Formats: sequence, C-alpha cells, structure tokens
Amino acid sequence: MALSKRLGCLHAHYSNIDYIEQALAPFDIECIHFVDPGLMHRVTSDPNFKESDAQHKVKEQLEWIAQANVEAILITCTNYIALLREDQLSITVPIIKIDEPYFDAICHIQQPQKIFFTNPATVEGTMERLHRHAYRLQKSLDLEIVVIDDTFDLIMQGLKEEYDQEIVKFLTHIIQDNMIAMSVAQLSMVDAARQVESETATTIMNPLTPLVTSIVRQLKAEKNTP
Repeated sequence: MALSKRLGCLHAHYSNIDYIEQALAPFDIECIHFVDPGLMHRVTSDPNFKESDAQHKVKEQLEWIAQANVEAILITCTNYIALLREDQLSITVPIIKIDEPYFDAICHIQQPQKIFFTNPATVEGTMERLHRHAYRLQKSLDLEIVVIDDTFDLIMQGLKEEYDQEIVKFLTHIIQDNMIAMSVAQLSMVDAARQVESETATTIMNPLTPLVTSIVRQLKAEKNTP
C-alpha cells in the first residue's frame, strides 16, 4: 500500500478545514492543517502592524509548515497569498495557491462575468492577482465585482448556516435578474454556491473544484481504493 501524500494547509480561519478535507477525502492525501486567524485580525485592526511585518509572519509560517515533512503547502487565504513573497522563502516545498486554478478557469470564459465576495478585505488583493494572471495568459476579462454586504462577520462568528442562507438568498435573486457567467471567489462561499446550483440548475464556478484537480495532479495522488 502506497504512503499517503502529505499536504500542509495554511488557513486564516478554521471553517476552511472541512472544505479541504471533504474535497480531498477520495484521494490518498493526508492534510496537516495550520490555522492562524490572528494575522488577518492584526492586519485589519492594528495600525502599527506594518505590511512588512505581515509578510515576515507569512514567511515564518510557511517555513514552519515545510518542516512538517509535507510534499506541498496549500494556502487557502487569499490575503495570505497577497502577502507572500516567494523570492524571500528559504524552502523548496511547492506552494499551491488556492485561487490560481480558479483564475485559470475565469480567464478561459469569453463572456461577461460576475465575481462574488463576502469579505471586502480580500477583493483588492484577489483582483490584482487575477489581472496579473490574465495578463500572463494574454486574456482579456469582462468582469463585475459584487460584494455581498454584511455577511462575512457571520462566518467569523461561527454562524455558518446563517452565512450560507444569506449567500443563497442573494445569488438566487441575482440569477432571476441576470443570466450571466457567475463565480464565488472565496472558499467559505462554496457550500452556498453549490446549493444554488442544485436548486436553479445554474452553473456557479468556485475555487474548490479546479483546486482539487490541480492538487491531485501536482501531488500525483491516486484515488483511494474501497
């Protein structure tokens, strides 16, 4: 029996663990989770905490995870990714960024799109990276950004059911008004997006589906045998 592939996962919130565990459960991948909600709290609430301090903290975290004998490191927080300076890392473990496979999918859509967020603090960094990604692929994008206001605090308070309900209500209303290519940009939004898909037969892209394909390919993981 082959040994499982070990994947280190860096999260900014505990709610992301279940998404990753469930998505990778069919494969011979063992996830080692590291969670630090404190860093983003300091970034957003402490005026004395500099961006360079945050970058140094992310570097420390990744180097610590690399010592756990993992074959790759997945970063699920888009703000962490925005703070990452790969040229400053002293590790050789591959870094998998949650949104890059999602960016690939977005860049291959040749029609107007709406991208939904619940966390306003992630929009700027995510879109900046998306536009750089599109430039490298020589793709032009026709995008509208929509932030679902007053919802992200619910997930941060552990009120996932209420959080999902607000997203479902909002997305369902949007679909009724406007048939357009749609996607949700955050991992925490995946369950709600999938519920709307099943109830409306509308495709809503999300970061998790292309991510799983990418992780399995990079780790050369096999499906678990019954």
